[in-house]
Amino acid sequence: MARRSGGRQARKALRSAPLTDAAKPVHAGELGGRYRPLDDVGVAAIDANIFRILEEVGFNDATPHCIEACTAVGAILGNDGRLRMPRSVVEKSLQQTNRNLVLHGQDPDHDLDISGQRVHFSTAGAAVMIADPASNSYRESKAQDLYDMARIVDTCEHIHMFQRMCVLRDVTNNYEMDLNTTYCSVAGTSKHVGASWTHYTHLEKTFEMLHIIAGGEDKWRARPFVSQSNCFVVPPMKFAQDALECLRVGVEGGMPILLLSAGQAGATTPACLAGAVSQAWAECLGGLVYLNAIKPGAPAILGAWPFVSDLRTGAMSGGSPEQGLLSAACAQMGNHFDLPFGTACGMTDSKFPDLQAGAERAYTVLPPALSGANIIYEAAGMYASLLGACPESLLLDNDILGAALRITRGIEVNEKTLGFDNLHDVCTSGTGHYLGSDQTLEVMQSEYIYPEFSDRHSPTVWADHGKPVLLQKAIERRDEILASHFPKHISDETDRRVREQFPIALSPESVGRA
Repeated sequence: MARRSGGRQARKALRSAPLTDAAKPVHAGELGGRYRPLDDVGVAAIDANIFRILEEVGFNDATPHCIEACTAVGAILGNDGRLRMPRSVVEKSLQQTNRNLVLHGQDPDHDLDISGQRVHFSTAGAAVMIADPASNSYRESKAQDLYDMARIVDTCEHIHMFQRMCVLRDVTNNYEMDLNTTYCSVAGTSKHVGASWTHYTHLEKTFEMLHIIAGGEDKWRARPFVSQSNCFVVPPMKFAQDALECLRVGVEGGMPILLLSAGQAGATTPACLAGAVSQAWAECLGGLVYLNAIKPGAPAILGAWPFVSDLRTGAMSGGSPEQGLLSAACAQMGNHFDLPFGTACGMTDSKFPDLQAGAERAYTVLPPALSGANIIYEAAGMYASLLGACPESLLLDNDILGAALRITRGIEVNEKTLGFDNLHDVCTSGTGHYLGSDQTLEVMQSEYIYPEFSDRHSPTVWADHGKPVLLQKAIERRDEILASHFPKHISDETDRRVREQFPIALSPESVGRA
């Protein structure tokens, strides 16, 4: 019997051809919301508990400005010094909130629509070490590491924004560290960037730098391409005063604010997951009241990030299944309130890229994606419960995040995808398979996603290719990127102006400039 020819070659040619954006199987902002870990009764109970916490417990250690701004809109300062927020005050703030939020990139192609149940992935973290799997060791993180990781993320399709991943241990002055954290990030990628500051005066100086990079304050305010990750609260229910001042300056400067509550279940939030969700959301809504009291409708992302403790030791366990479940429940509450929402998942307790790391990354990041979290931070590159960052892991994790987005996208059902005509033709024409059918060739790129690094070959073909090791492939690709990919969305002239006015730690040569 003659063999059918041409099908394999046609598929190979199609696989090697570059995809148009419209033909890609997943895109930033795929719609989640199909997974709901809380039933309707649970959502209502947590909603009531959140408002009860705000009304009856309130916050300690508010700054004078926070007290003045919040009491002006109806919050109550008790004799015990706690700032309480009646339900009517919080509901008014919810009405004022900007729900059609866009996080801008320096390149408009990287703008992110943070609304509804659109899902995006981001890095984040404050690792103090770099995990080096090639030497099986850890070392202190440096400014060059942050810039290099931003460059790698700039090439990763499924990591949609870059939030600071590590602390610059080679920059000891706090102001210079804050400034250089922002510089390394915005110089390394044209995607939206998240950063943080230890003191409001550092942020004021950073704004001056961002205005130069943007081409003027008016252009910055029209398209702010950096958001502030602000831990304005020290759980449980206590304001962080320096962070409140950074929040105020950020709002006044037109910067989107991630209102971040990062308690730890069993330590700084209740051990029961429903209580942890309740406290995290109460803390975030309290921050929202203050933000809208400063400027109604200022851009904000509600960041309910309750972490998990291993209650046997008290240590953080970012790779636990409860982390994914907690974050999914928080995302469901974000949908309930219809607020731009971000959470943290994808962390691993493993020390290097291995089975534990891949499993923990996948099973923690998928639940909040399916629940419709707008941004899932910490989604790539973080190890040892956030103590370490691994640059080459960003490339491996990009494959995991693409797969998670494909699952989030779900299955489209219509006359074409049901494929009756295709089935009828295959079954009645004598072909007996779909490998060479027009529909298979048409959808093999749009219906299916393919990993860049994971190996799907048979053992024989794998051996013929030299038995490649997954991690080694990522290390080699990392080295290729760092040797050749020097983003130039900031012009040489603008970079020189920045260097003339600010203490930039990296040399021009280290960022690919003469």
